[in-house]
Amino acid sequence: MKNTLTLKELKLKLEHFCAYQERCHLDVVQKLRGMAIDSNSIDEIVVYLIQNKFLNEERFACSFARGKHRIKNWGNIRIINELKARNISQTIISMALKEITTEEYYTTFEILSLRVWENNTEKNQLKKRKKFCDYLLRKGFESQLVYEKVKELEKTKN
Repeated sequence: MKNTLTLKELKLKLEHFCAYQERCHLDVVQKLRGMAIDSNSIDEIVVYLIQNKFLNEERFACSFARGKHRIKNWGNIRIINELKARNISQTIISMALKEITTEEYYTTFEILSLRVWENNTEKNQLKKRKKFCDYLLRKGFESQLVYEKVKELEKTKN
């Protein structure tokens, strides 16, 4: 007796769900499965949401990439992996990454790496280096970029 909503009510509910925040197809399908909706109805609702511009993978990916980089300071690798986990195509992922300018990317990396280095109170230089690298790699920055930065910081901050 879980699903007592009509198709029209479900569409309205999902319109609000998508209007509140950009969603990907996977988010919507998972939401509907959680409501115990059958596959045919799920397909019909997803098509309806796409046709009425409530659901757009490209718009979602661009918004996701911008937001995660600017708010959470994520690097490209983490953004790519998170979008792949949401079944976003490689073409759309590439387009989404163009939302972050090279200048903005490196500025964020510089600010974040300096903050992490300065706030790391570890006395042992090897442990400090490891904590620094692990943090920035977890954030999704390229290993070459991280390792070059740690060498630079070790030279200037000693």
